[in-house]
Amino acid sequence: MMLSRPKPGESEVDLLRFQSQFLEAGAAPAVQLVKGSRRRGDAHPDQLPPQDHRDVVMLDSLPDLPPALLPAPSKRARPSPGRPLPHDEDPEERLNRHDEHITAVLSKIVERDTSSVTVTLPVPSGVAFPPVFHRSQERQVKPAASSKRSIFAQEIAARRVSDNRAPSAEQVVPSPDAPEGAVPCETPSSKDRGSQLPGRSHSFHRPNLITGKGLRSQAAVQEVQTIHEENVARLQAMDPEEILKEQQQLLAQLDPSLVAFLRAHNHTREQTETKATKEQNPERPSVPVSKEEPIMSTCTGESGTRDKLEDKLEDKLQPRTPALKLPMTPNKEWLHMDTVELEKLHWTQDLPPLRRQQTQERMQARFSLQGELLEPDVDLPTHLGLHHHGEEAERAGYSLQELFHLTRSQVSQQRALALHVLSHIVGRAQAGEFGDRLVGSVLRLLLDAGFLFLLRFSLDDRIDSVIAAAVRALRALLVAPGDEELLDSTFSWYHGASVFPMMPSHDDKEDEDEDEELTKEKVNRKTPEEGSRPPPDLARHDVIKGLLATNLLPRFRYVLEVTCPGPSVVLDILAVLIRLARHSLESAMRVLECPRLMETIVREFLPTSWSPIGVGPAPSLYKVPCAAAMKLLRVLASAGRNIAARLLSSFDVRSRLCRFIAEAPRDLALPFEEAEILTTEAFRLWAVAASYGQGGDLYRELYPVLMRALQTLPPELSTHPLQPLSMQRMASLLTLLTQLTLAASTQPEATSGSVESCVVAIPSSITWTHVSGLKPLVEPCLKQTLKFLRRPDVWNALGPVPSACLLFLGAYYQTWSQQSGLCPEDWLQDMERFLDEFLLPLLSQPPLGRMWDSLRDCSPLCNPLSCASTPEALPSLVSLGCAGGCPPLSVAGSASPFPFLTALLSLINTLGQIHKGLCRQLAVVLTAPGLQNYFLQCVAPAPAPQLTPFSAWALRHEYHLQYLVLSLAQKAATSQPEPAASTALHHVMALVLLSRLLPGSEFLAHELLLSCVFRLGFLPENASGGPEAADFSDGLSLGNSGDPHCRRGALLVQACQDLPSIRSCYLAHCSPARASLLTSQALYRGELPRVSSLLLPVPKEPLLPTDWPFQPLIHLYHRASDTPSGLPAADTVGITMRVLQWVLVLESWRPEALWAVPPAARLARLMCVYLVDSELFRETPIQRLVAALLARLCQPQVLPNLKLDCPLPGLTSFPDLYASFLDHFEAVSFGDHLFGALVLLPLQRRFSVTLRLALFGEHVGVLRALGLPLAQLPVPLECYTEPAEDSLALLQLYFRALVTGALHARWCPVLYTVAVAHVNSFVFCQDPKSSDEVKAARRSMLQKVWLLADKDLRQHLLHYKLPNSSLPEGFELYPQLPRLRQQYLQTLPTEVLQNGGFKT
Repeated sequence: MMLSRPKPGESEVDLLRFQSQFLEAGAAPAVQLVKGSRRRGDAHPDQLPPQDHRDVVMLDSLPDLPPALLPAPSKRARPSPGRPLPHDEDPEERLNRHDEHITAVLSKIVERDTSSVTVTLPVPSGVAFPPVFHRSQERQVKPAASSKRSIFAQEIAARRVSDNRAPSAEQVVPSPDAPEGAVPCETPSSKDRGSQLPGRSHSFHRPNLITGKGLRSQAAVQEVQTIHEENVARLQAMDPEEILKEQQQLLAQLDPSLVAFLRAHNHTREQTETKATKEQNPERPSVPVSKEEPIMSTCTGESGTRDKLEDKLEDKLQPRTPALKLPMTPNKEWLHMDTVELEKLHWTQDLPPLRRQQTQERMQARFSLQGELLEPDVDLPTHLGLHHHGEEAERAGYSLQELFHLTRSQVSQQRALALHVLSHIVGRAQAGEFGDRLVGSVLRLLLDAGFLFLLRFSLDDRIDSVIAAAVRALRALLVAPGDEELLDSTFSWYHGASVFPMMPSHDDKEDEDEDEELTKEKVNRKTPEEGSRPPPDLARHDVIKGLLATNLLPRFRYVLEVTCPGPSVVLDILAVLIRLARHSLESAMRVLECPRLMETIVREFLPTSWSPIGVGPAPSLYKVPCAAAMKLLRVLASAGRNIAARLLSSFDVRSRLCRFIAEAPRDLALPFEEAEILTTEAFRLWAVAASYGQGGDLYRELYPVLMRALQTLPPELSTHPLQPLSMQRMASLLTLLTQLTLAASTQPEATSGSVESCVVAIPSSITWTHVSGLKPLVEPCLKQTLKFLRRPDVWNALGPVPSACLLFLGAYYQTWSQQSGLCPEDWLQDMERFLDEFLLPLLSQPPLGRMWDSLRDCSPLCNPLSCASTPEALPSLVSLGCAGGCPPLSVAGSASPFPFLTALLSLINTLGQIHKGLCRQLAVVLTAPGLQNYFLQCVAPAPAPQLTPFSAWALRHEYHLQYLVLSLAQKAATSQPEPAASTALHHVMALVLLSRLLPGSEFLAHELLLSCVFRLGFLPENASGGPEAADFSDGLSLGNSGDPHCRRGALLVQACQDLPSIRSCYLAHCSPARASLLTSQALYRGELPRVSSLLLPVPKEPLLPTDWPFQPLIHLYHRASDTPSGLPAADTVGITMRVLQWVLVLESWRPEALWAVPPAARLARLMCVYLVDSELFRETPIQRLVAALLARLCQPQVLPNLKLDCPLPGLTSFPDLYASFLDHFEAVSFGDHLFGALVLLPLQRRFSVTLRLALFGEHVGVLRALGLPLAQLPVPLECYTEPAEDSLALLQLYFRALVTGALHARWCPVLYTVAVAHVNSFVFCQDPKSSDEVKAARRSMLQKVWLLADKDLRQHLLHYKLPNSSLPEGFELYPQLPRLRQQYLQTLPTEVLQNGGFKT
């Protein structure tokens, strides 16, 4: 059948029809296409693929439209012609058949069939252990051809054979008669015998140093052999004496290091030849060389004795070293002991004797495996494992450097051991065990050496034991012992839940912005400067920031989620996370935002259902409630209200709280201690959430549970002994009820017009009806606790329970009084009942008086050393330093009266604020002798405690007590017509406290400014003759009455009348920032919806400086410096006058308030009055006030304390300020006497000469206007003239000013007298110790004085006697020159005396 070809014009349908016909006919194609296989070779043309299965296009299955070609269909690989793809084979089975991966190899392992293998039992022997196998046995059995040597050894042997360097087997003649222990030697060949010196044992059969390496390959061997033969011939021609002489000459000329190298090279070559010889002769066993047996030579050619000269030459070439005393004899036949290197066997020797320290030289610290510091001379046995180190091998223990080196070991056990030892060392250092036994700080040394990042790298280890050791060491470093216990035990104190961030307080380059509304974007977005700083740089300033920059949190998440470590590791990680959360709000947000970290912790360690846990350590903490996890949630919630809201909503913490609170601790199927702590932390977490006004819906659900728990408190308090954990749980429950009660108070209205003033108030879900029934249940608890007041041991065991009861009652009465729909008579009568039943009996008890007496013993202010930082305290790693717990007589000790007295004062203030009629009865507290003695010691002049993390925490609680006492005193002063006897003491205490309050107490500072500080009732001197007494004192000291309006008494009376204006001035300039004030106000007033965080600001410094009375004046000075056009006159005069009035009141009646401000600083502030404005000092009130304050500074008891050379607070340089003061005086003073008195005051002789040089050298024009009379000089004239001036430059300036007329008695009498006195003393001084330069200057100045044309000046300089401010000239003159001066003048040249006209 003939098939036609397609023709032009035919469609695709025709082509498909032709294809069907062709296939049906089965004819062979006209063209055959053959592809060659690239992998299996070219296929033969006859081997065609089968044609049975072909793709046939069916017309019925085609669509009406052609398919779209975009995108193009994927290409399919066509099978090779020789290997068609079977259609019935499973692709997965085919892939498995050809898979060569290691997993496929391991899956095909088939156990070998051993059913037909004959099993033979071991042959019994008479020894306990099989004999040790030695290679020498193998060499004796196997011939040399079959001995297996390393490739390197075979190559060396083959090279030596080819070079004809190794002797043949026939040349080695063993001696059958050789004694035991002898060493066989080789017989030299005929050629070597020719190169051997006669009568000597040294053979030179080849060169040792010359190898011909640099020559061409063809001539190298011949040239080297020629040189060698010439050397041998020359040596044979020389006598032994000549050889020795030449050798000594060479040794003297060559470098000793080169000689040592050549000897070592020769020794190494001999050892290599010996080894090769043994390998070439394995049939003859080698005899071990013992150090006791002599080495005997058995060579036939060297049986004679050696020459004495040759022995001397051998001794010089090879100096002998003392033999090592090894515990065993090394055998060359042992494994890897072919070459015995004795220097590497030193470690097998006995330890050298311990050297006793004879001097005070410092030695390297060494620690035991438990981290204990070992004494340098302690002798410990070696089996303790403390001597495995190279340096100071005789000393036990390991140094920090050796431990660091061990952490890099390849053996995981060694790495874990090193980390464990380092963690013990850090823990003991944190506990203060090393004390002053070490020089410097161990922690600082470790951090400088990179210990922090060593731990971080160890966390990435693959071995669980290393990870566990690294986590334990990290906890020991970050979590100081005692810190968490202190913060937990004081949680129920007065504002004890609010704590300072545990972050460094020093100023860093980056801004520490702790905004309470910190968003997620702001947390995740680092500043460019912080993002560019590497972690080591961050860790140098802040360890926590440096750690967080290393992705520590994701690693912790991986360890907890994937590796599932043991209980100790889990607890260590949770402790570290708690420490990170306490660092700052930013760190807490990063812990919360770490992916899956908090989800894992809540899911694994806070489950709602678990299997009962028996007594004893649990094998795993997973799926078991953990109190540390609940505490982590509580610390995170304390960082901010947003975090607390997210924990309650996103992590289902509400159901966890219900689960752990609904049941009593004994019913939780957990160990009793863990159940108590877990319930306590649940109460605390709920209390923190309630502090933000959250969690109110839980109160309605758990109301029966809370009521049942309250009812069980009195019976539990009556059982003995009291359990500390149970006391903490009770106190936490009462704290929770306190916050819930505050949440039921009426919400205050928002301040309009201020964005940051408040948060949008959300109505609380708790109302007064929900909490009104709590007080009847709490009062029995308080009554039960007060019964133990007379038993100190039981009272101390109660812990914070009594304080928590009092704080709850205070919050209850505060909330009750804010209910607008209730009758005020109800709560007023209830307060009176409570006063009669509880408070008055309590206030009359003697134990309460003993509490007031113990305030001084427990006060950080009265005992500054109790707050001193520990030697291991680091500025980059904040810790409270409470290792070992607090002493009983401390602010946080078990016998501390601060928590109970503070809570009592808080309740009394609340009652007095609501019921004014109770103030007089409650004021009996202020009359306690212990309280007054405590205040007297607090206001005494003493250095303030150093501001450390612990001191900031402790002082905050102490300031709470002081403020509450002052607040009660203010309420009592309002209700009493006559001031109390302690009113002045309370006012001084308020002034001192105002300058000590720390950040976070802005509301307290503002309240003090409003109430106590500027209250006229706290200045009883105004009504009891204080102004008159001031005038009388000034009259006695100054000796003149002056203008009655300028007297200090009149100024004080006017200042008391202007106290409201003075208070307004200071409120405008000394009040804290509005945002900080509102935040603090919400916290102290209990306005829960406005509380943004329980983290206080970083306590870098007190809120107000110590010189806060001058603060408005300093603000004026800075404004004037920044405003060239000047300030408004009305504001300037008013502010300056109010400041000077208040400072005068303090100087006169409250000098204790200014003890912290040195007199020099007060003088600098007075000088700022003149620098503020050019016309301000002309105002009459300003002049009177400045004159009164200057007189106070110039008092005899104050003047010695005026020191201008020491650093002054708030002032960089007093000389610079004085230079500006001189410029201002020269420009605007117009000879003002008061202005001039301030200029003259720093020019006293005891002050720096720089100030006098500035006046006489750069501001000589000031002398023309400095016309202050001698009678108005505020200090004695002798302060300027005595002692004699010793500055030659200043004396020359004095003399020049006098001679040129710049300094004259008419316009500058004070300095004229000063200059005359010092020049006269200088020119007539006859000190033999003076230098030649001074003597020449003195003689030249005396000649010039003698030749002066001004007779009056010459007479003053020559006849000066003594200063006398009562005389018009200011000094006394000799009527005639004394004889000594006449004799001294006669030493001048004759022509000088003749020209001067010598007269007496």
